[in-house]
Amino acid sequence: MNRRNSRADGLAGADFGTDTGADTGADSGADTGTVLAAGCVLWRRSPRGGGLEVALVHRPRYDDWSHPKGKLKHGEEALHGAVREVAEETGMGCAPGEALPTLHYMAKGRPKQVRYWAAEAIDHDEPFVPNREVDRLLWLPPDAARRRLSYDHDRTLIDALLHTLRPS
Repeated sequence: MNRRNSRADGLAGADFGTDTGADTGADSGADTGTVLAAGCVLWRRSPRGGGLEVALVHRPRYDDWSHPKGKLKHGEEALHGAVREVAEETGMGCAPGEALPTLHYMAKGRPKQVRYWAAEAIDHDEPFVPNREVDRLLWLPPDAARRRLSYDHDRTLIDALLHTLRPS
């Protein structure tokens, strides 16, 4: 897979010592049958005007638009998995920030739990290279991203990101 990160694992710029206010411990979900996943609401400042943009990925397997996310590997910490998934799906590194709400929903008849973080994109100047999981990537202003997302539960994360990035 083509990766434009300075590290092969996609963790360029990641600071796992940062307190996100959330436990990043590994949990297999085996006790509950819950599918555990993690992802990021990936953002940047637009190269044209400096406005906030959010990255959305298109997954041809499901023909949907969502935030970069994926299942955790056995024993993998959620934050590490979230950053790994951003790298695998977008080819970019990211700098994770605050934890965002954890989503719970049913997928293929099983409960799914997805932990999310706000994450600033690193290396976002390089062109996107489609891969086996994601064939398109769009950078959109928050309102346009809300409209493009395929699932209501993903839309709530845009509001959470905006709240997180709001100056104190």
